[in-house]
Amino acid sequence: MQPKTGDTTSRSERTGDLSPLDIEAIDLFISFLRMVGLPKSVGEIYGLLFASPRPLAMDELTSRLHISTGAASQGLKLLRTLGAVKTVYTPGARKDHYAADLELSRFATVFIKEELQPRLARGLERVRRMEALLAELPEADRKAASDRLTKLRHWLEKGHTMLPWILKFLVV
Repeated sequence: MQPKTGDTTSRSERTGDLSPLDIEAIDLFISFLRMVGLPKSVGEIYGLLFASPRPLAMDELTSRLHISTGAASQGLKLLRTLGAVKTVYTPGARKDHYAADLELSRFATVFIKEELQPRLARGLERVRRMEALLAELPEADRKAASDRLTKLRHWLEKGHTMLPWILKFLVV
C-alpha cells in the first residue's frame, strides 16, 4: 500500500476502501507471510480476504489494495496452490470471486510440504557442495569454515527432522 512514485495522496486517501480491521488483518498477514518468504502482495490479498465477510472479485482486490492485476493474479494463483484461498460461486456474477480458506492448518500443511521441505532439502544439498569445496580453502581458513558448515548442517537436519512432527500436530 505504498504510494507510487509521484503519488501525492495521503495514506488515509489510499486506504479509504479499507476498514481499520482490514488494515490490521492485512498488516498481520504481510508480516507473517514475509517471514516465510512470500511477497507483500500475497499477504495483502490474504489479509483482505480473511477480513472480508464476503467473497471478493479480483478487480475489487486490485482497487482496494492498489495493486496491479498481475500482482493480484499471481498472488491468487499462489494462495490457491497453497490451499489458502478458494474460488467461490457467486450467483449472477460472471467474474470469479475469492474467499480465504479459514482452515489455516491446511494452508500450513501445504506450505510445509510444498515449500519448506524442498527448501530444507536444497539447503542440505548446498551444504554438501560447500563441504566438498573446503579442500580449496587455505588451511588457515578451513577449520572455521568447517565448523560453520557443521552448525548449518545441524540446523537444517533439525528442521528436516521436526517437520514431520509439526505436520502431525497440524492435522489433529
